[in-house]
Amino acid sequence: MKKIVAITSCSTGIAHTYMAAEGLEMAAKELGYNIKVETQGSIGAENQLTAEDIAAADAVVIAASTTVKKERFVGKKLLEVDVNDAIEDGKGLLKRSLDAPIYNNGEAKTEKVETSKTGIYAHLMTGVSYMIPFVVAGGLCIALAFAFGGINSEGDLAGALNEFGGLAMGLMWPILGGYVAYSIADRPGLVPGMLAGMLMSSMNGGFLGTLLGGFVAGYTIIGLKKIIKLPQSFSGLMPILILPVLSVLITGFVMKFVVGIPITALNEAIMDWLNSLSGMNSIVLGLILGAMMAIDLAGPIGKAAYFFGVASLTSLGTGETSTVMGAVMITGMVPPLAMALSSTILNKKLYSAEEQEAGKSAWVLGLSFISEGAIPFAAADPIRVLASVTIGSAITGALSMAFNCGIAVPHGGFFVFLIPGAVSNVLLYVVALAVGTVVSGLLVTALKMQAVKKNAKA
Repeated sequence: MKKIVAITSCSTGIAHTYMAAEGLEMAAKELGYNIKVETQGSIGAENQLTAEDIAAADAVVIAASTTVKKERFVGKKLLEVDVNDAIEDGKGLLKRSLDAPIYNNGEAKTEKVETSKTGIYAHLMTGVSYMIPFVVAGGLCIALAFAFGGINSEGDLAGALNEFGGLAMGLMWPILGGYVAYSIADRPGLVPGMLAGMLMSSMNGGFLGTLLGGFVAGYTIIGLKKIIKLPQSFSGLMPILILPVLSVLITGFVMKFVVGIPITALNEAIMDWLNSLSGMNSIVLGLILGAMMAIDLAGPIGKAAYFFGVASLTSLGTGETSTVMGAVMITGMVPPLAMALSSTILNKKLYSAEEQEAGKSAWVLGLSFISEGAIPFAAADPIRVLASVTIGSAITGALSMAFNCGIAVPHGGFFVFLIPGAVSNVLLYVVALAVGTVVSGLLVTALKMQAVKKNAKA
């Protein structure tokens, strides 16, 4: 019996990570292979691979959109792909892994082509995966502060919760910069990367500035390692003295006096433009953001829209609501809710038993603002599902903006709606969500019924 070991990891460490693991396990069962999958999710590595597991394996599969350290797999056949590939074609991946090249710590190429685009995306997603828990924890602490003390967080308990939330949200920038640099240059990148994030936070450089700072920091470390060559007896000074000091100086000066100034100006101009939007312009923006949130179900396009919303929120004062963040959150809820509606209520017969079970989970995932809940349906029928949920999400985004609905926190989904002061125009917000969900649910059901009729005639 063939034995495979695998690692799955996605940018948020929530849905894709575990769906990819499940996809590989199901594929192995169908093929008669033995498999062990280590998931590197938001709570850390689970079901960790031991040295014995790796030694006994015929091949290794890494399905990840973040950077995964591969040193322990030297000498093994290694296939490295995006996390979505394991969800969409687990059987194909396992078969291909048996013919993959031997990994030799970078000297031999794996099947994954390391283009600059792939590398940049992996570094970005690594930073995002570490950043998102800070955003979520901070946002929900602030929401709880509203619940206990009103929109102004009055009282000791509410004040403390608001302080905790603000600190957690403030840490997201150094964490993003630090772990982008860590993905590029390993541990030495953390210090200059976090410094870059703190600088961009103080300069109002936002997500874009912090992201650039992480890349500057990481590649500064790479450059210093290539340039500075010390005798063996002094090599211990590199990680504790030379690299930290020089990288902080170089990254700090570049970010403060070269990159930071134009990035800050650009970020402030974007925020001013967002705040000035009204009427038809804001509706069009909501339409675009809604489509972006649904088109790849929390992939790169959805992440771009999400952090656009977070940036609009962080530019406001405590207790203020952002209509942009409001549109982003509610449109991200539509895809799983629409698929849940279609697969569990409108027409169960159009879906397999597994999809019907996934539909039950999609209700909870959708209400929790986890767009990935629609992925099992999109993987089985991408054109009809993605087209349908994109249209419904775009409508919801436009309605949310038209109703001037705003939200004061960056995560939490429907559960935030229940907190006084966290959402402005909350009843209309619910209406916008319901309309988009019903439109998408009806549309995908109609398209699937039409496909069934065509197949029956054929």
